[in-house]
Amino acid sequence: MSVRVRFAPSPTGPLHIGGVRTALYNYLFAKKHQGAFLLRIEDTDQNRFVPGAEEYITESLKWSGIYHDEGPGAGGPYGPYRQSERKDLYREYALQLISNGHAYYAFDTPEELEAMRKRLEANKSGNPQYDSQTRMQMNNSLTLSPGEVNRRIDAGEAFVIRIKIPEGQEVLVNDLIRGQVRVDSRLLDDKVLFKGDGMPTYHLANVVDDYLMKITHVIRGEEWLPSAPLHVLLYKFLGWEESMPEFAHLPLLLKPDGHGKLSKRDGERLGFPVFPLEWKDPSSGEVSPGYRESGYFPEAFVNMLALLGWNPGTEQEIFGMHELIEAFSLERVGKSGARFDPEKAKWFNHQYLQQKDPERIAMLFGEQIKKHGHQASIEKLAKIISLVRDRVDFVHELWDQAAFFFEAPDRYDEKFAKKKWKANTPGILLQLNDKLQFTEPFEPSQIDNTLHAFMEENEIVAGQVMPALRLALVGAGRGPEVKEIMSVLGKEEVIRRIQGAVERLGC
Repeated sequence: MSVRVRFAPSPTGPLHIGGVRTALYNYLFAKKHQGAFLLRIEDTDQNRFVPGAEEYITESLKWSGIYHDEGPGAGGPYGPYRQSERKDLYREYALQLISNGHAYYAFDTPEELEAMRKRLEANKSGNPQYDSQTRMQMNNSLTLSPGEVNRRIDAGEAFVIRIKIPEGQEVLVNDLIRGQVRVDSRLLDDKVLFKGDGMPTYHLANVVDDYLMKITHVIRGEEWLPSAPLHVLLYKFLGWEESMPEFAHLPLLLKPDGHGKLSKRDGERLGFPVFPLEWKDPSSGEVSPGYRESGYFPEAFVNMLALLGWNPGTEQEIFGMHELIEAFSLERVGKSGARFDPEKAKWFNHQYLQQKDPERIAMLFGEQIKKHGHQASIEKLAKIISLVRDRVDFVHELWDQAAFFFEAPDRYDEKFAKKKWKANTPGILLQLNDKLQFTEPFEPSQIDNTLHAFMEENEIVAGQVMPALRLALVGAGRGPEVKEIMSVLGKEEVIRRIQGAVERLGC
């Protein structure tokens, strides 16, 4: 059977980077095995539905280079791929579970449920939950007569359908990452499978859809591991045990300090995004930053996420998507939580910035310099980028490192000037200007020859001219090699800047 996996998010808000990682691992696994990657929108909880969340999810995956083979917008033979459009088919499976004795109607009111929980808490007699120990004391089809059950249903009384967890059984979950997990059924509660509003809960819809869509592997976050025994029982109770997918529960993404699950608050507190794209809450108007808007390349973002929980078994850290597909395996996904390091995320972006064609970066940088009232050829921008990009992590940081290529200094670093600008500096620089007039071509190698010849002829050392020359050109003691700066600025601009520094700083 060919591999079929799915990513099944709920449109209840922005997609966390942990969700993107889950989608990525599913995608890599599918492509590694020439299988299919499905996107399914699990929107059964209408009370938590957030407008725009589904569009945000699909845009986030697209930006990350994760494209689904089946799902909303792509179609497929097992649609529809939104659970809200499939709600009519879930009822029959809920009723099937009732008819074979594996589920029951429950009519308990919220007040009755709360009273049950308080009674159990007061008696300290186990978990305060609806289970095999408490269900026979509640208002359900196990305690009421068939006639009373039918009367209540016919009268339109509110009800839910709950699974009937068997007593005294050991439920086995075979996990591809964690091995065999054994759970005593007495620890499980009789979860609601079907709600009074006609919608299934996640548990029933999830299992039914995975079966009908022929999912072979369920790769999801660790937070769903406690639900796995319930899902295993549902496959058994519905007669689908032979078609049950293999499970793999991924480790959590942890806070930078390693303590607890990474959350939006951690990002707000420490100043880094936890969402792939910027998100504006439709209710509050609150805006949360995204990796895209923060200047991350999608390839760097994906590369960073792939290594949070998966180890390739080599020293290699930089992977393109095709390389990830080739190298990925669930066997090398760890059990322990993966600590998120915001500085490492920047490191990945830095690596991709260094590797990219300068002309491609120049297109982005060109838009940036326009905001400062400048424009330049792609060739010139590419040259500037090649000189300064090793000093930055993001394209938007290039201006801070390269502004002097477009704007002559209007002030000079006082501390640096005090150290490097001496009484004889103006005379030396004016003499140098005379030499530069005749430097042709005005390129790094020829400029270098002129500078060395000038120093030899005047019997001066580099320390007497080069720092002051840099100050005149840049306004500070920073930047790439002086000869490279001069070549990009051009002869006329260099001479003008030297003259300007002499006039402003004087003796």
